[in-house]
Amino acid sequence: MGSLSLPLEGIRIVAISQYGAGPYATMHLADLGAEVIKIEDPSTRGDSAREVRPYTQHSDSLFYQSFNRNKKSVTLNLRNPSARDVFHRLVKVSDVVFNNLRGDQPAKLGLNYGSLRSVNPKVVCSALSGFGTTGSKAVEPSYDYMLQAYCGLEDITGNPGTPPTRAGIPVIDLATGFAAALAVMTGLYRVSKTGKGCDADVSLYDVAISMMSYLATWHLNKGFIPQKTEDSSHPTLVPVQNFQTKDGWIVVMCIKEEFWDRLCLELGVGELAKDPRFRDFEARTRNRHILIPLLKEIFRTKGTAHWLEKLRGKVPSAPVLTFSEAFASPLLDECHMIWEIDAPGWGRLKEVACPIKISDSSYARRPAPRLGEHTEEILSNLLGYSKEEVDSLREKGAV
Repeated sequence: MGSLSLPLEGIRIVAISQYGAGPYATMHLADLGAEVIKIEDPSTRGDSAREVRPYTQHSDSLFYQSFNRNKKSVTLNLRNPSARDVFHRLVKVSDVVFNNLRGDQPAKLGLNYGSLRSVNPKVVCSALSGFGTTGSKAVEPSYDYMLQAYCGLEDITGNPGTPPTRAGIPVIDLATGFAAALAVMTGLYRVSKTGKGCDADVSLYDVAISMMSYLATWHLNKGFIPQKTEDSSHPTLVPVQNFQTKDGWIVVMCIKEEFWDRLCLELGVGELAKDPRFRDFEARTRNRHILIPLLKEIFRTKGTAHWLEKLRGKVPSAPVLTFSEAFASPLLDECHMIWEIDAPGWGRLKEVACPIKISDSSYARRPAPRLGEHTEEILSNLLGYSKEEVDSLREKGAV
């Protein structure tokens, strides 16, 4: 993209965050040009993500690289009294203070708007926590696995009769990361309209409950109880599910009545579309125990490629790919979803790209920073500390 502009260039974010959800949020903002200054505690060797196995080396890991590209790392121990002046000087010249600490910690560490408004009245203070910054669970740590359990997601995932099952990736962490990025941008927009900063918080629990969406609405208003379904099928729309083929699996989505008619035609069973037992969604759902075995038998007669060719442009469908197949797909290049970045110690790294596309704009493409890589740059060039002052802060354990 050459010399195209970075959409969020000029926004400075101070991020006290580690591991997954928080860094995921700020990474996308950094990809789009925001200057994200990652605060890491030197007394704990920084972000714990640096040590996540299996691929680790020299206080770095591929897990850490996946969440922290395009950021700057400053070592600063916020519990050290000598670090408070450094932090406040940084807040004065920044737009956002972001953290993903336990819910009770932002107030204790002076990271919320109430604590920082006197330092910078326009600052947006954004907290990503497990259960929010107030309430009985604010003091409790939380992780994605726990929230998948809390919101009922594990109860409805998997095949009938199987134990509670988590999703294969930390969906609550990642969704909350996106929600937090939206919260930050909403706060910044509010500042642009009012001139006043604010708290802009999200929690894993709130996002997890929000993700239950229409199922929650059905349950709260009509008492609907979601059940695990075979072959990843939709609870009320039939046929919307996976079907095994002669050599793999295919997902078929007849989410409109017209798609059901077309499916029957392409499968060579046009008479099923006219059968009163299958005439509409209600009838097909009621008689799915009859219909689905008939369709399964048909799909098993040919390979996945055959059915995809038959259904292309007529019925929404897709191959059910293995993880390796998904990342060998030409769609990745077509959609520009893999970046290559030179990372010291790792060489040329391939990473999943930022999914946000802004026309006539570019992206930052730098590897995740080494621990404290930008400490002197930020303290000296941005905050005006002399070399002697920086050395003194190091001796005191503040940086």
